[in-house]
Amino acid sequence: MISLKSVTSSFLALLFILFSGAFTPIRNMAATAWEIDKAHSKISFEVTHFFTPVSGQFTDYNSDINFDPDNLGESSVDVEIQVSSIDTDNQKRDGHLQSGDFFNAAEYPTITFSSNEIVKKSGQNEFAAIGTLTIKDVSREIELPFTLLGIRDHPMQENTQLADIKFTHSINRNDYDVGTGDWVATAVVGGEVDITGTLELNSSSS
Repeated sequence: MISLKSVTSSFLALLFILFSGAFTPIRNMAATAWEIDKAHSKISFEVTHFFTPVSGQFTDYNSDINFDPDNLGESSVDVEIQVSSIDTDNQKRDGHLQSGDFFNAAEYPTITFSSNEIVKKSGQNEFAAIGTLTIKDVSREIELPFTLLGIRDHPMQENTQLADIKFTHSINRNDYDVGTGDWVATAVVGGEVDITGTLELNSSSS
């Protein structure tokens, strides 16, 4: 004969198993993976020559972007820029910037940024990627603020989402040894460099 005590014990054990499963923590899903549409994106910079702002861009870069504004814990950004793709609309100047006087592209061919975390800022749709920027052989932790301009279904590509972001940051080129010898001084080429990026991103939603 089955005792009331054993039935009660079995029932309580069953409840424990059911409720334990109900409250088991669920791991976060991976953040959305995005690819840059380079035809509609640009990574540019501006620095003064004497008193005149001179702008340029990098045309060759690769990225690994995983971003979801509702899942920042699983979001990340990694970017690699080819220094040889620098373009200031002046071939002679581009060659000089790639030389040992500045970037030394032969020895340090890439500029990289790798995030440690993505955080929400106070403004609407404002975020920051906190991570390591490496130029030449110098690595520094920076906070790269960016704005999510929007996410929507792509109107021209089926089963694809579209997102746009814009980021801005300023660095001192001498912090990264970009400028050696006579070019360390900032009388001719300014020390502060403003970096801007506008990126159009696509992600398969299928």
